[in-house]
Amino acid sequence: MNAHASNDTLLRARAVTKKYGDFTAVSGVDLNVRKGTIHSVIGPNGAGKTTLFHTLTGSVPITSGSIELEGQEVSNLPGHRRVQRGLSRSFQVTSLFQNLTVAENLRIAAQGRAPWAALKAWRMAKTTDAACLMADALLERFNLIHVAGRAAGLLSHGQQRRLEVAMAMSARPKVLFLDEPTSGMGVDDINEMKELIHSLKGEGYSVLLIEHNMDIVMSISDTITVMQLGKVLVEGAPAMIRNDERVRTAYLGNMITGGKN
Repeated sequence: MNAHASNDTLLRARAVTKKYGDFTAVSGVDLNVRKGTIHSVIGPNGAGKTTLFHTLTGSVPITSGSIELEGQEVSNLPGHRRVQRGLSRSFQVTSLFQNLTVAENLRIAAQGRAPWAALKAWRMAKTTDAACLMADALLERFNLIHVAGRAAGLLSHGQQRRLEVAMAMSARPKVLFLDEPTSGMGVDDINEMKELIHSLKGEGYSVLLIEHNMDIVMSISDTITVMQLGKVLVEGAPAMIRNDERVRTAYLGNMITGGKN
């Protein structure tokens, strides 16, 4: 059960399938991400959520199906080309330059949007005004100014997660993919990240979110896609998902009705 694509659909996946030999990790998934919305993908471990992210962002090729961004097919493009088109992501496990400062991480990320510049990242990061301006703006936007000169590896876990999202934002994405952005966070950091994600929607960005914290999913999502065994079980607004008997029966139990995560 999937929402039909409409004129405000930004990213559309149709019958996306990913097989590894005889194993089908993602099977015939349809997904429509609308402009200026938060679209969450939930499901138990092994449901295919992260594999779906990999196929949409170009980390792995699809076996079959179609992926369109603003009506243009992108499934044949490598990941860096999809970034140029407007798809950017953070990862479930932080992927930072641990020994570089926060500011240097952001400058290199901003410079890396153009492949030719990424090859000269060390030199260009110091000399490119646009990358420096972008980094400065992101330091302020993500509340990282006070740690701008600190090595990324010395940040708290919550700060590292914010930095990673900021680095993804440096590509000026049309769709921002966030894979478990609150994983391992304390309560205060979780609330800050929740507010941050919600504010991105307010600024007109589209967010595709994988998140295990049902409180966050239910409170900020416009649309929720529930996956099970590589397929879409159901899709709809939070209220619909919360009250869907198939969802509760399948695997979420009392988590989705207000119980503990």
